[in-house]
Amino acid sequence: MDYTYRLDAKRVFVAGHRGMVGSAVARRLEEENCEVLMAPRDVLDLRNQDAVYRWMTETRPDAVVLAAAKVGGILANDRYPADFLLDNLLIETNVIHAAFRCDVDRLLFLGSSCIYPKLAPQPILEDALLTGPLEPTNEWYAIAKIAGLKLCQAYRRQYGADYVSAMPCNLYGPGDNFDPENSHVVPALIRRTHDAKIGREPSLTIWGSGRPRREFLHVDDAADAIVHMLKTYSADGHLNVGSGQDISILDLAVLIADVIGFTGEIQTDSAKPDGTPCKLMDVSKLFATGWRPKYTLRAGLELTYAWFKSHTEIGDLRLKAV
Repeated sequence: MDYTYRLDAKRVFVAGHRGMVGSAVARRLEEENCEVLMAPRDVLDLRNQDAVYRWMTETRPDAVVLAAAKVGGILANDRYPADFLLDNLLIETNVIHAAFRCDVDRLLFLGSSCIYPKLAPQPILEDALLTGPLEPTNEWYAIAKIAGLKLCQAYRRQYGADYVSAMPCNLYGPGDNFDPENSHVVPALIRRTHDAKIGREPSLTIWGSGRPRREFLHVDDAADAIVHMLKTYSADGHLNVGSGQDISILDLAVLIADVIGFTGEIQTDSAKPDGTPCKLMDVSKLFATGWRPKYTLRAGLELTYAWFKSHTEIGDLRLKAV
């Protein structure tokens, strides 16, 4: 059955609007005839249940995109497991429950491909969820995201709430966290490769063997898919959001070096963890709705590096997602 949710004249709350994904969703919603509601951290702590309910009672959004989360790479997940589990559970529980109490029409919860088992068959179908053990290096974040997905599903089943979930692959782009230690692979490689070029280093060493394969999607493509889902998708199950193509980490490093202009040698460090061997999602259900990504990986990386350079030039060396 065809489904259409009209955004015209609607009030849409983007939770996490300062983060990479949330800011991209807010930009994309500017193309729609709707009002985008945002709440900075100094105005609203999403970990505070009473504060979230009061704010939502006052603003009365018609729809919510829940993009807020505590995020980080393998090292950050390993160092701060309690923070990753607790903060994400609090954020998603508070926002989803407040949305229900305030009769919000639509809610889209943003998960992550790390919810799937470490050794899930490739490409990963949506029904692979909970069929095997998680990747230990990010299980705290994954467990929190699974809980958020299931909470949306539970409200739909028990109360008929029109809540859906999107599970994106590895995202990158403007607004990412470019910290060389606590970020995901694309921004970390961009930062380290840029520094190696500026420092005229003869080589660059990447974590692990370089053999694991990952799927990447530019954040503006992800935002477009999210808005597309908000308007056209309503079902019990979640949808994978990705490009449908993967690349080895070593080949990714070579591509980033070419984009940046780093000509030194790229070495691997097998003493560091690889994480999940392969992670390519089956995106046939999303593609069947008529959506497709716009950016190739190279084009997306070029845009991202241009954004990175423009911000380093003005002294914004934090470059952290909020």
